[in-house]
Amino acid sequence: MEEAVQHEEQPSKAASIFTTGPLRIIVSLIVPVIAFLVLRWSFIYMRDTDANKLLIGLVALIIGVGAVWALYLITDNLVSLLPQGIGDTVRPFVFVGPALAVIGLYLVYPLVRTIYLSFFDARSVNFVGVDNYIFALTSPDMLIAFRNNLLWLVFVTGFVVSLGLIIAVMVDRIGRWESVAKSIIFLPMAISAVGASVIWKFIYSYQPSPRPQIGLLNSIVTALGGEPQGWLILKPWNNFFLIIIMIWILTGFAMVVISAAVKGVPAELLEAARIDGANEVRIFFGVIIPYIRGTLITIATTVLIMVLKIFDIVYVMTSGQNDTEVIANRMFREMFVFRNFGRGSALAILLLIAVIPAMIYNVRNIREARR
Repeated sequence: MEEAVQHEEQPSKAASIFTTGPLRIIVSLIVPVIAFLVLRWSFIYMRDTDANKLLIGLVALIIGVGAVWALYLITDNLVSLLPQGIGDTVRPFVFVGPALAVIGLYLVYPLVRTIYLSFFDARSVNFVGVDNYIFALTSPDMLIAFRNNLLWLVFVTGFVVSLGLIIAVMVDRIGRWESVAKSIIFLPMAISAVGASVIWKFIYSYQPSPRPQIGLLNSIVTALGGEPQGWLILKPWNNFFLIIIMIWILTGFAMVVISAAVKGVPAELLEAARIDGANEVRIFFGVIIPYIRGTLITIATTVLIMVLKIFDIVYVMTSGQNDTEVIANRMFREMFVFRNFGRGSALAILLLIAVIPAMIYNVRNIREARR
């Protein structure tokens, strides 16, 4: 009987060597290294342009998920070896650690590197101080870009929020056709900015007279007896023709969000206003707008951030020519066309500084709305 007990205890002791003690520590240290090497190999393989696309997808799915899971599992195993108090303190950082590492690698490090490069010359060799920032704030071309960005901010944000609000309230009252109308108005949002730019480039297309016009706008003008116009070279109105594209894209987005907010206005509140003698216009300005003020601010700041970073529409339509330059497009040209990394980095930092206040205000507004 005692021999049987001894035989049963031997496997348990052998198993305990793998679950506790130095072997467990060694395994917990080796596996993360292996997982890291596998991840490194997978990243290198996925950058191979000659590799099979299907295999790249499988590697990304299997090795990516599996290696990350192994890292989490083994790291949690190491934490469990620590005393309970220390382990409970360290464990949350284990789970957020990879995310923080990714944020640091792909966000913080590029930001610090960009700030560093903004104080150097075109080839990032000689220190030039704030010369790049002085250029960005005093150059005539850059002043045009800042002016255009201001136009985009005022007109796109104003029209998108206003049209979105008006359409949301009107569409809310058309009954069974509401979903159809919303789908049509929202449809441009499903198109990429580049795709929308291509569509509008055909609308603005210009051919010298008497050649036939393929552009919709010039076809209408010539049909009415007018002369075709080069809309994208017509200063300063060409900026507004580009702004219309952004308004066309974003109005559906604003309408959908604002419509949801309008539907959330209590019916009792509207009924009380009508009993007090308020007409529909007064209800709109005195009840609906104040009630959905938080949503309107959120939409406005979101659109503002998107407009500050506008690039693709300008790049596709005019490449910034004919006084249509904006900051993001100029940043791209300085960096990748003129190969002036110092000026490109300085413009990127200025763009970041312009976006940060809107982002902070948006986050604060969302937090206040949740309270």
